[in-house]
Amino acid sequence: MLTRLHTLAQASQADGEFRAGGTDLHDRLRSGVSDGPLVDIIGLPGLDGIDRQDDGCEIGALLSLDGLARNPDIVRDYPGLAQAAAGLATPQIRRAATVGGCLLQRTRCAYFRHPDLACTRKGDAACGGRKGVHDNGVIFDQGGCAHPHASSLGMALLAYDGRVRTTEREMSIADLYGGGSAHDRDHLLAPGELLTHVLLPPPAPGERAAYLRAISRAEAEWPIVESLVRLFVNNGTVTEARVAAGAVSQVPLRLHGVEAALVGRPAQAGTWGAAAARAGEGANPLPQAAWKVTMLERTVLTALEQAAAHETVQTQTAG
Repeated sequence: MLTRLHTLAQASQADGEFRAGGTDLHDRLRSGVSDGPLVDIIGLPGLDGIDRQDDGCEIGALLSLDGLARNPDIVRDYPGLAQAAAGLATPQIRRAATVGGCLLQRTRCAYFRHPDLACTRKGDAACGGRKGVHDNGVIFDQGGCAHPHASSLGMALLAYDGRVRTTEREMSIADLYGGGSAHDRDHLLAPGELLTHVLLPPPAPGERAAYLRAISRAEAEWPIVESLVRLFVNNGTVTEARVAAGAVSQVPLRLHGVEAALVGRPAQAGTWGAAAARAGEGANPLPQAAWKVTMLERTVLTALEQAAAHETVQTQTAG
């Protein structure tokens, strides 16, 4: 059964799973993981644009990833976010997938995507991947699901202190996902709660940013690890830094140890290396995924070097 929403007020009464671009949902329908009624929201008015404001920027949840990546204001004022959006999936998917859908997509774990395998996110008591195959699993383990969070855009927005607005409330990106302890969920929105906007703070002058994902083929691949770096340099010294990592935990993470190793230090190669070496601090990787710690450190190092050099490179082939 398919229901179409015409106003936001109808969302709380809707019965079914929200569908926007459908790039994730239809994959789950084909695999048999999702089979309930659908609520089509793609036609809701006023949610597919970008509104520049004095106190920041408001992005509609129905804006396509391609629209986000190509928007001149985003490219100029939030360069790391634009790079992350441009580096996802394929051009065809980026034109269909929405900002809100990317933030709220379900885990890409094969145990979740197979209807007959055990998975906490499907309501099972245990995660099949913990005793099974988890070579691309978490390296900062919060328990429960063994697979990393799927949203590269969520990771990027974490680095930009982003917030989201829903039909019920406003919250930070970190609060949208929680600490990773809700093992049966990919986000913390309530049933019938619809994400409507992403909110960004005012742009920061002088930002140097780079997004990098390590992947196993040239394009259209989920990241092994990924990082977004924002640097602010004055008179040769790093005055502020934001470093986020994805594909390493059940939620996107800020790497506070890396940030601390950057601020107040000279903007030079030795600083980048010393800071990147702290990317794995506190890691407690699942056994088959321990190799990703080194991959994370090297990905952060390259992202730091690219940000410092104003390079714009969205992907890296890791094998």
